[in-house]
Amino acid sequence: MTTALQIPGYVAGAWNVDGVHSDVSFEVRHLGIAKVRGRFDTFEARIVTAENPLDSSVTATIQAKSVNTKNQMRDEHIHGDDFLKVDEFPTLTFVSTGIRPDGEAFLVDGDLTIRGITKPATLRLEINGFGTGFEGHPAAGFSAVAEINRSDFGVTAGPAGAVVGETIKLTFEIEANLEV
Repeated sequence: MTTALQIPGYVAGAWNVDGVHSDVSFEVRHLGIAKVRGRFDTFEARIVTAENPLDSSVTATIQAKSVNTKNQMRDEHIHGDDFLKVDEFPTLTFVSTGIRPDGEAFLVDGDLTIRGITKPATLRLEINGFGTGFEGHPAAGFSAVAEINRSDFGVTAGPAGAVVGETIKLTFEIEANLEV
C-alpha cells in the first residue's frame, strides 16, 4: 500500500489551485491528420490530500465559456449547441470518487459532467512534488491526463462532427497552495 512516506515532501491538507500557475487544456484530431489544441482560461479546484494518499480527493469546476483556441470564430462555435452549449451548461465539473496506484503514478477515478451529462472518467495523475511556495507556504504540483469520447457527453459537433475526432485529450498542469 502507498503511504505518505513514499511521496517525498508529502503534506496532508486542503489545497486551492493557483490559476496563474496552472493550465487546463485539451486536444482533438481535426480531419484525422492534425491536432487542434485549446485551453480553458477560468477554472478552480480544491484538492484534499489525506494522511493516506489513496483517501485524497479533488473537485474541479471549469467555466465552459472560457474556452480559448486562439480563434474567436471557432471559440464561438464551441460555445454553441454543437459543442458545449454554454448558455445552458455554463460549467464542466469533475468530482473524484477514488484513487488507485499505477506504478509511479496514480489513477484518479471520478465523475465528469459536460453538458449536464455525467460519466465516469479516469485521470492519470503524476505528483510533480511538494515544496515551499511564496511567503513560505506549502505548494504542490500535479499533472493529470484523461481521454474522453465527446459523443458520450452529447457533443455531436454538428456538421463539423465529420472532421472533428471523437477522442478528446484533457490535460491538467496544476500548482496548488495549502490553505492556511
